[in-house]
Amino acid sequence: MTQVDLTQTLVTADRIQEWLLTDGLRILLTLVLAVVVRWLLHRLIARVVKTMTSKTTARDDEWRDRFLPGRLFAEASATARARHQQRTATLGSLLRSSVTFVVGLVAMLTVMALVGIPLGPLLASAGVGGVALGFGAQSLVKDFLSGVFMILEDQYGVGDVIDTGEAIGTVEEVSLRVTRLRDANGVTWYIRNGEIVRIGNLSQHRATAIIDVPVSYDEDVAHVTAVIREAVAAMAGDEAWDGRLLDTPTVAGIESIVGQTMTLRVLAETSPGDKVDIQRELRQRIKSALDVAGVKAPPMNPFGAPRP
Repeated sequence: MTQVDLTQTLVTADRIQEWLLTDGLRILLTLVLAVVVRWLLHRLIARVVKTMTSKTTARDDEWRDRFLPGRLFAEASATARARHQQRTATLGSLLRSSVTFVVGLVAMLTVMALVGIPLGPLLASAGVGGVALGFGAQSLVKDFLSGVFMILEDQYGVGDVIDTGEAIGTVEEVSLRVTRLRDANGVTWYIRNGEIVRIGNLSQHRATAIIDVPVSYDEDVAHVTAVIREAVAAMAGDEAWDGRLLDTPTVAGIESIVGQTMTLRVLAETSPGDKVDIQRELRQRIKSALDVAGVKAPPMNPFGAPRP
């Protein structure tokens, strides 16, 4: 090797060493910092998910102890808890993926700047494209954010009966952009999450069944009330309805008097999915008990409606 070649080799080695001690060290520190930041954010997300799950468990236990003493709450609570844990885990996975993408993108741009690649034209093009995309995808971003907060707050889930204002039905699928539900007529509704202004969930914790019992105005109120209470108490003691009928139904009293018709109202606390079945069963039992007791129905006119 000649003296010139040796000198060039030494110069190249010095440059490499200098680059490793300057830009190379910065690149290494950038990559290490990106890995550490990603790990810390993932730990934070995992802790938040764990905290949300524990709060849901405590809330369910509070509802059980407050409203459902001695009832078969464990199965329903476990189902709701598993649903919430699954949705929370889904949100946590989404956040972790987003964090990985953002941290990786920032680290890549930093490394490109240290290597000497000009970022100005690239960022300018990305900015113009981002503005155009932002104007064209405002509704998409709104739907996405609404879906994220809906999952975060556990407003509803698959199997719940909800009232969205536009439609009432059973939720069949929940995504970050669209909620799909089916109403009582079998119609499938696709509702964008960003268009949902308010939600009425008919399937959380408990429901109230309301039964109106019309009888003749001439009947003795105390006698009719006693017959109805006996009928509903018998249903409350039936093991077949244990866990579905949460408490003994109460006779609220006279709801209205119209002409020769006196209407008494019965209220029953039920599990959310059994409201309709319990209403039907209560009507049948109350009707049979009134027939046995000889309580008269309100007089009807020839067209089938109560006389005024």
